[in-house]
Amino acid sequence: MIALPTNRIASIDILRGLIMIIMALDHTRDYFHSTAMTADPLDPATTTAALFFTRWITHFCAPVFLLLSGLSAYLSSQRKTRAEASAFLIKRGVWLILAEVTIVTFGLTFNPFFSFILLQVIWAIGWSMIVLGLLIRISYKVVLIVGLVLVFGHNVLDYAKLPSNGVAATLCTVLLTSRGSVLPINANHMIGAFYAILPWTGVMLVGYSMGKWFEKDFPAEQRKRLLLLSGSLLILLFIVLRLCRGYGDPGAWKPGQHSLFSFLNTSKYPPSLQFSCMTIGPALLLLALIEDVRSRVADILSVYGRVPFFYFILHFYLLHTLVVIVFFATGLTSADIFDLQSIFAFRPVNFGFDLLVVYLIWLSVVAALYMPCRWFNKYKMEHRQWWLTYV
Repeated sequence: MIALPTNRIASIDILRGLIMIIMALDHTRDYFHSTAMTADPLDPATTTAALFFTRWITHFCAPVFLLLSGLSAYLSSQRKTRAEASAFLIKRGVWLILAEVTIVTFGLTFNPFFSFILLQVIWAIGWSMIVLGLLIRISYKVVLIVGLVLVFGHNVLDYAKLPSNGVAATLCTVLLTSRGSVLPINANHMIGAFYAILPWTGVMLVGYSMGKWFEKDFPAEQRKRLLLLSGSLLILLFIVLRLCRGYGDPGAWKPGQHSLFSFLNTSKYPPSLQFSCMTIGPALLLLALIEDVRSRVADILSVYGRVPFFYFILHFYLLHTLVVIVFFATGLTSADIFDLQSIFAFRPVNFGFDLLVVYLIWLSVVAALYMPCRWFNKYKMEHRQWWLTYV
């Protein structure tokens, strides 16, 4: 068994590992659930409780991962000069953007022609790191202020008249407002801009700013109080804003037969203020509560949490390989590989199973990745090659 580090930041690896495991559930649903391509699991009028919460729980993954990425960037920067930390973040950001367009897109689609290029969470993290790398050259205070303005203020654009065509409209979409926009490159290639950059950047900047609470000499009890207070206030703000049906989310809560579903169905694309409060608030509470946890479960979670990018890439390729196997095992042929209504090769629109099968596949994939993640974590601890800092 790999023991958890005895320092206080073990909680970061535990929470990140939990998030990575939950993330795989959503991607397993995308590939294997029968209605993943034909119905919205969050639509209160058509979903079921099991399907709704299967999708809803995965909403925590992206914002918490961005937050922890910023926090980890702060802790890593303590061992570097400001210039070194800035340069590393910018280079790693560029690498992540290139990885999204190539390695991640192919793993998701298995389309060698790259007909549909996906710009999702790794894309957003990459650009966020570049922005963070530039801002830390100025000051910590600037990082904090810009982060708070982006998180709490970007929903002002819900009330603004933005450009509707041309380069300005494209830039607004990619940077601020994308709700799953498809941008054509040519007749045979398209870009799916699913993660608007700057709202997610705000989350990373706030995470970086939280890093001061995790400095070596910062009192543990004070850190816990700040995490508990911040998390509680964010949850309270979410509830108040949601009940008021005002600022912070373009889709208002609608009381009625499915009021709980509607209440929780906040906008992820882009992440609204209410969405961020709903997800980051509980994460801060959990981060405080698990700081002193030492258990076998915590050990297992931390293994996944220490090698997140390695796990992220591997889980897509494993899932899609399983899709190919099931594709042929269920009688489909090479004529069915590319469905014009699906961006995933070997995953026709009318394909898949019920939720029980999805959960069994998810648990199997997560279990299968444990030993590779444990091996790679050990390899990283025993080796110091430069490229390991990018994986």
